[in-house]
Amino acid sequence: SNADENLLAILGPTNTGKTYTAFEKLFTYSSGIFGFPLRLLARENYDKAVQRIGISKVALITGEEKIIPKEAKYFFCTVESMPDNISVDCLIIDEIQLAADYERGHIFTDRILNQKGNFQTIFLGSLNIEYILKKIYPNIIIEKKNRFSQLTFLRKQNFSKLEPRS
Repeated sequence: SNADENLLAILGPTNTGKTYTAFEKLFTYSSGIFGFPLRLLARENYDKAVQRIGISKVALITGEEKIIPKEAKYFFCTVESMPDNISVDCLIIDEIQLAADYERGHIFTDRILNQKGNFQTIFLGSLNIEYILKKIYPNIIIEKKNRFSQLTFLRKQNFSKLEPRS
């Protein structure tokens, strides 16, 4: 039996504001870890956090970079580099559907099962992970997001009508 109190999944397609929503929620807690699938995403959000609350309270931990001030309260990491030896109020994992990935899935699965925030744990990802999360954590709160804008594409026949730029 898994404890599933204080678990939230924010699910939806790309361009729905999942990461933005979680980033904002993170700072309503006194400490947190945010795990990203890519080093560049961790770095980008670390930079935003530094501008927001100052360099002394924010850490960056990836396979290539470690910036850990003594007073750090918020940790922006790749999922592989998320510290498991510190206790934080809020823990967020982005792109959790990567638990299905052949090479990295075991790391995401381990974090889903074994790493939690003291007051809030937030999973971000695509809708295809909903069933699995509900099986593991029957009482998890699922918040679904809709895309902000419609994606459009040009049909093949439209390309022939485009004029080359001069």
